[in-house]
Amino acid sequence: MKNIMVDLETMGQGRNAAIVAIGAVKFNAEGTGETFYAKIDLKEAVSFGMEMDPDTVIWWLKQDDAARKELTDGKTIPLLEVMEMLERYISEDSVVWGNGSDFDNVILGEMWKSLGMEIPWKFWNSQCYRTIKNTNRDVKMTRKGTHHNALDDAISQAEHLIEIAKRKNIAL
Repeated sequence: MKNIMVDLETMGQGRNAAIVAIGAVKFNAEGTGETFYAKIDLKEAVSFGMEMDPDTVIWWLKQDDAARKELTDGKTIPLLEVMEMLERYISEDSVVWGNGSDFDNVILGEMWKSLGMEIPWKFWNSQCYRTIKNTNRDVKMTRKGTHHNALDDAISQAEHLIEIAKRKNIAL
């Protein structure tokens, strides 16, 4: 499966936003496949120079209990280890979709650069799911799982993109 939908949960909005969870799913026109999910300790993310935004933190405080609990309960993985695992998950020829031309893929790229690592996909294979979603509003998304859980959101977004592609005859 060449396509990968990524979704980040962050405590900021800029290109150096503090990442607290990364979800990803491989997919093609027939459906979804192998998934990736990791949580990162917020204090560690900030220690690597990632930034928190007060408005985003306040926004998180207003979210569903299940979404907030997912970020605070359970095991986190060291940031460098997460980025190395994600690098192995993404192949060089992957088409990587993020929700916004200036969000998920950009933040991941900045994180890899700050760690002295290469972005694992070719720049021309960075795609914007939000643009496709907004230009095809007639195809409704069916959310699965917990809204604002990085993996659940990545799967919902990938399945929505697959449905758009089927209805609009777009090759994936």
